[in-house]
Amino acid sequence: MSPAHRFDRGHTDDLISFIAASPSPYHAVANTAARLEKAGFRQIAETDAWDASAGGKFVLRGGAIIAWYVPEGATAATPFRIVGAHTDSPNLRVKPLPDTGAHGWRQVAVELYGGTLLNTWLDRDLGLSGRVTLRDGSNHLVNVDRPLLRVPQLAIHLDRGVNEGLKLDKQRHMTPIWGLGEPREGDLIRFVAQEADLVAEDIAGWDLMVHSVEPPAYLGRDRELLAAPRLDNLLSVHAGTAALAAAAGDHLPCIPVLAAFDHEENGSQSDTGADGPLLGTVLERSVFARGGTYEDKARAFAGTVCLSSDTGHAVHPNYAEHHDPGHHPMPNGGPILKINVNQRYATDGSGRAVFAAACERAGVPWQHFVSNNSMPCGTTIGPITAARHGIATVDIGVACLSMHSARELCGSDDPHLLAAALTAFLEG
Repeated sequence: MSPAHRFDRGHTDDLISFIAASPSPYHAVANTAARLEKAGFRQIAETDAWDASAGGKFVLRGGAIIAWYVPEGATAATPFRIVGAHTDSPNLRVKPLPDTGAHGWRQVAVELYGGTLLNTWLDRDLGLSGRVTLRDGSNHLVNVDRPLLRVPQLAIHLDRGVNEGLKLDKQRHMTPIWGLGEPREGDLIRFVAQEADLVAEDIAGWDLMVHSVEPPAYLGRDRELLAAPRLDNLLSVHAGTAALAAAAGDHLPCIPVLAAFDHEENGSQSDTGADGPLLGTVLERSVFARGGTYEDKARAFAGTVCLSSDTGHAVHPNYAEHHDPGHHPMPNGGPILKINVNQRYATDGSGRAVFAAACERAGVPWQHFVSNNSMPCGTTIGPITAARHGIATVDIGVACLSMHSARELCGSDDPHLLAAALTAFLEG
């Protein structure tokens, strides 16, 4: 029997729906919050006083969400079990003065966000999503989920050497078109206002980005693969949300937490990024709301463990020489444990034991990932979380191809396997 048929596809079907409904970090956070509310969690405001009540709670800020469940009987020194992830993905983001164009074409000025794999955005039907902020300070989600923009590639007849090496100028060649005619100031925002049923003059700011409108889909003879945008890292956000909802209960030895940050793809240095104070502040306030002291916080943090869950690299059949010869993670082989002795990943031997125990309890297979020594290693929120909060952290993920592409690829069973392992971990 093919590995693709070992498990119920319900989880991956739900992931497909989640990704399709979450073209921007702001949508991902809103959809995560809706799922948690359905599971009995409630939103609390950072500006309110927090109480010691048990149950599920969450805080929203921009493109980030921190959610946790306080079981009955939890003390101020009860440790946390954290699943860390991020909501953002590399893409093209709209500039402050977006209306541009040349030679009879109307275009949208964009800035490159994160480590974008540029060629994957060429000749692709693109929508527009994100949020706009009104003069009264309120934020409104925007999702134009239809073919609206396109970054056209130069025809091979005008670039005969393109197949020997495509060179893209980030400023000149990545500007999408969206119509014909002369650009007019305010056109894009007027269009966005109309699509969102808002008044253009009320819009004071925006955080808008493009997204591929091609929906996620199963791929392959046996549908054993999943092709989708934003697997990095909505796959982990979705799995962490499902795990937190499943683990929430009143007989836990720890407090399970989901921390889904924004801005991981450009360094995490923001008020909603992992290198900001948001997670630490939420955990501290949770301790203090239960009558804790600094001593209690120190004890709780000392017993806390975080699984930093992000996508990793499956061995590429056409470029196997780029991988470590002894470590070839495969799709549908279960989640991967990421290791780098130079602390680009935060995993150590103790963390390996925690992860292995969770996978064993869940009945989930797992794999190792190590980078090829001759290539630089990527990184995650893991080392940031460990260093900033003094929390034991383990880097894990799911093996993918085409990372940072506009459309990525993973095994269709791995999302379910990851969620099962995360659930076992959060249950302590």
